[in-house]
Amino acid sequence: MAPLDVDHHDHGSESDDESVASVPPFSAPPSTYGSETSYDLSVRSESPTPSVLSVTSSIRASAFRQEYGRELNNYSEIYRLPADDEELDRLNKQHDMFIEIMGKYPPCLPDVMAEDASGETKSILDLGCGSGAWIMDRAREFPDCLAVAVDLVPMQSLTMPDNCRSEVDDINLGLEHFYGDFNVVHARLISSGIKDYPNLIGQMTHCLRPGGLLALMEFDFHVYDHSPDGNHRRCELETSSIAPPWVARWMIFANRAAKSAGGYPDAATHLCRWCRENPLLEQIVCTDYWVPVSPHPSFNDFQRRIGAQMRDDILSFLKSGRPLLLGSGVPEAIVDELQMNAERELHDSALPQYIRCQSVYCRKVAN
Repeated sequence: MAPLDVDHHDHGSESDDESVASVPPFSAPPSTYGSETSYDLSVRSESPTPSVLSVTSSIRASAFRQEYGRELNNYSEIYRLPADDEELDRLNKQHDMFIEIMGKYPPCLPDVMAEDASGETKSILDLGCGSGAWIMDRAREFPDCLAVAVDLVPMQSLTMPDNCRSEVDDINLGLEHFYGDFNVVHARLISSGIKDYPNLIGQMTHCLRPGGLLALMEFDFHVYDHSPDGNHRRCELETSSIAPPWVARWMIFANRAAKSAGGYPDAATHLCRWCRENPLLEQIVCTDYWVPVSPHPSFNDFQRRIGAQMRDDILSFLKSGRPLLLGSGVPEAIVDELQMNAERELHDSALPQYIRCQSVYCRKVAN
């Protein structure tokens, strides 16, 4: 775990932006819609039973579309980031970075997954699984569990554990078919593709068995620096100006573009409050991880190492975000200018800036 800036808040605390903890920068009625599962592209699966998916050319043709030089999912107009090999490589590297910062999972997860008197098979659900790195790690660590990965495109791993299932679905259509099936529900960095995040939290809670664990992590598509008093300060910028700071400016454009597509990029700021307001959730732990944007000389060794990893992640994200920005109507010349200057700013590491990753984990009441 990291010596980044970290702010921790218990479930009773309040703050202006509704966050709960901070780690140093380190220091409804049933859905009637159809969905695409790993076996049938027209019928939702009724329960998380094991399956094997082969990504054939016909499946790839139906699952992906080419847009602005990248492969995007073919099922959701809300989630506008790529799902191609380049993006999966970014997500795998990002996964390793998050382990170094936050650990593999909340500390109570092994207890939740331990065998109990019921003899019931333990199950884990990962929503918006991306490359599948997190859910496959859990499937390997808990080989007797059933691990279910859901995303807008099929997982494309040749090393998927036998106890891991890949399901293609748009979770905006509802999770009723999963209610009461899981001991752990996990979601990370999915807010730009979610229409109604508060409702999703309610549905994820219903997917849990009594005593189950809900683990969420999002970021708010903003960049932070330091105010004169030393506290973290959001860089409040607008899209009406094309000027530095460039990474922060690009993030504002991405935030606005995600909103215009129907996503909820500001969800991170409200995660803790939404969980506190749910009467079925308890033992709520909220943490803000302040992750360096680049290896600024003023940072300590750990911050510089993580900053170098985050810089590489953002450099790739600038490319991944082109379909999002261009699809929202931002002229290509402006996208090019934003990207070029943001890349230069990242390579120069001239500004001590941070991304705030907001993590919440909690338990479903046992009774």
